[in-house]
Amino acid sequence: MAPGIREQLEDRITELIFEMDLAPGAAMPPEAQLIERLGAGRNSVREALRALHTRGIVDIRHGYGTFVGSAPLATMAPGLLYRTRQSVRADPGALRDLVAVRRAIESGLITDVVEQADERLFDRLDAEIKAMSDPNGNDTADADRHFHLMLFESLGNNLATQLIELFWDAFQRVRADLGPDSDPGDIAHWHGDIVDALRARDADAARRAVVDHFDDVESRIAALPRPDEGATT
Repeated sequence: MAPGIREQLEDRITELIFEMDLAPGAAMPPEAQLIERLGAGRNSVREALRALHTRGIVDIRHGYGTFVGSAPLATMAPGLLYRTRQSVRADPGALRDLVAVRRAIESGLITDVVEQADERLFDRLDAEIKAMSDPNGNDTADADRHFHLMLFESLGNNLATQLIELFWDAFQRVRADLGPDSDPGDIAHWHGDIVDALRARDADAARRAVVDHFDDVESRIAALPRPDEGATT
């Protein structure tokens, strides 16, 4: 099936989900009904469903049928990772793009966290900061990930937390070019400043702490040599 025709069929199936008011988890019409309703061949319908499955729009469960998916942003991860790795090959400084997105999202949302945060959240964040301070750095990455996800989960903004997780994971996959991690004590300190500002109910300080948190990463990225800097003439 030609790419343009397949994309049109994918769009028609997607629109059908909304026309039928099918919620995530609901069963899709049987294959025979889709073929009749869409006026397409069996192989074309199956190919379109497989493509939609890779994007999380439908969920193909072999032996059970096809169901409406929730299209989690995690389905974007392979494409984002591939694009970033290709960009970094030409210029390691391209990692700044990922950092800039995370900075924008987190600094923009942190003032809402100030209003929602409570002692239970502070205790959970403190536990992750303690794990970050491991001198051997064994738990630093996991603790950092957990810290940022739980920091914003109180907002109930599933889109924001999925974006944060998506860009955090992509950055970690390509960050090896930065060299050794920062000192665990420094990492814990930067995160501690965020919690201190939240405890003080100081929205401006919380925003500054989030922005400052990324300074170390950005300075290390800025120091990376471009591929052409090592060339000789």
